Amino acid sequence: MLALASEESLAVVPRGSGSALDLGNPPARVDVVLDLRGMDRVVDYNPDDLTASVEAGLTAGAFAARLAPRRQWLPVDPPGGSSRTLGGLVATAANGPLRARYGTLRDLLLGVRFVQADGVVTWGGARVVKSVTGYDVPKLMVGALGTLGVLCELTLRLHPRPEAEATRLLTFGSVDAAAAFVARLLDSSLEPNRVEVLNGTASGRLGLGADVAAAVAVSVGSVEAAVHDETTTIDAWAHAAGGQSLTPDFWEAYAAMLVDAGHVVVLRVSSLPSQLAVTVRACERALADLAPDESAVVAGCAALGTLDVCLRESAMPVAARFVERVREAVGNVGGHATLRRAPLAVRRAVDPWGPVEPGPMALMKALRDEFDPRRVLNPGRFVGGL
Repeated sequence: MLALASEESLAVVPRGSGSALDLGNPPARVDVVLDLRGMDRVVDYNPDDLTASVEAGLTAGAFAARLAPRRQWLPVDPPGGSSRTLGGLVATAANGPLRARYGTLRDLLLGVRFVQADGVVTWGGARVVKSVTGYDVPKLMVGALGTLGVLCELTLRLHPRPEAEATRLLTFGSVDAAAAFVARLLDSSLEPNRVEVLNGTASGRLGLGADVAAAVAVSVGSVEAAVHDETTTIDAWAHAAGGQSLTPDFWEAYAAMLVDAGHVVVLRVSSLPSQLAVTVRACERALADLAPDESAVVAGCAALGTLDVCLRESAMPVAARFVERVREAVGNVGGHATLRRAPLAVRRAVDPWGPVEPGPMALMKALRDEFDPRRVLNPGRFVGGL
C-alpha cells in the first residue's frame, strides 16, 4: 500500500484505536487511512528473557492479559490505555504514573519492524535487552506520530510484577506542603512505583474534600516487608509536612477522572520537579486571570515535573490564550507545554507544539527528509508542520 501511495503521491495516515487523532496539527492532506487494528498477534514471547514481540495493532489490555499468568507486565499505564493499540502508544509517546519508576516506552522499546514511506520493510533495534549494535532507530519512532514509518511489529522489554504493592494518598493544605513532601521523597533512597501530584480541583473531583489544596499519591512495590517499611516511612514524612494519609482504592478512580477531565483539552506541561509548586500555581493563575469562574484539573508525575492541565468545554473561549500564558510562565523556569488534546479551532489558533529552537528543528527536518522525502506519511501533523 505504501509503495503505491509513494508512486502516486498519496498522503497516508496510519491509525490504531483512533484515540489520539487530535494530537498535533491536523494533517495537511489525507488520501489513505491505514487501519492497523487487524495486526494483533503476539509474534514471540520469551518470559525467561522478559521480552516479547507483538504486532502494532494489539491492544495494551489484550497484551496484559497474555502476560498475567506469568506475573509479568509492560509497565505503561496512560489513562484509558487498555483499549489503545501498542503501536499507537509508541507513536504518540503515551505514558502514565508508572513512568516514575519504569520510564517510558523509549526505555521499554527494544526493536521495531516498520514500513518506510516508499514501501521498504525495515528492522531497527534488537530482540534482546542487551544490545549495542546499530543505530537506535526505535527511539526515533516514539512520539513521531507515524511520520517516519508505519509501525508493524514491536519488541518490548517486560518487567516482573512486584510481590506486594501498596498505595498512600496524602492530602495537604497547600501546594507548597505537597511539594516539600515530594522533594523529601525524591531525595531519599525509596523507590516508589508512582508519585502523582493533584491540585485542589483534581482532588475535589475525587471527593477528597473542599479544604484539600493538593494531594500526592504514592505507590510502592517490592517484597511485603519492604512495602510495609516504605509505607510507614511515607506516612511519617507526610505527617511531618502537615499532610493526612489515606489508603483508598485509588488508581482506577484516578485514571477515570483524568479520562473524563481530559475529554476536551489537555495541555502537557513539563518543568523541573524542584519547580513543582511554582508550575501548579502558574497554571491555576493563568486560567484565573482569563476566566475567574473556571478551574482546571492539574495532575501528573511529580517525580519528573510533568503535569497534565485539563480544561472544561466552557473554557474554550480562552483556551488558546491560556496555552500562551502557561508557555510564557513555565518557559521562565526552563519548562515547555504541548497540546495533547484540543478541538480543531484551538489547534488552529495556537501551535500545538509550541516554539522549537532552530537546531532541533533542523535535525527533525533532516530526519524527515531522509525517511520520507515525498511527505507521504501524515504530512503536516508533526512539529513545525513536518
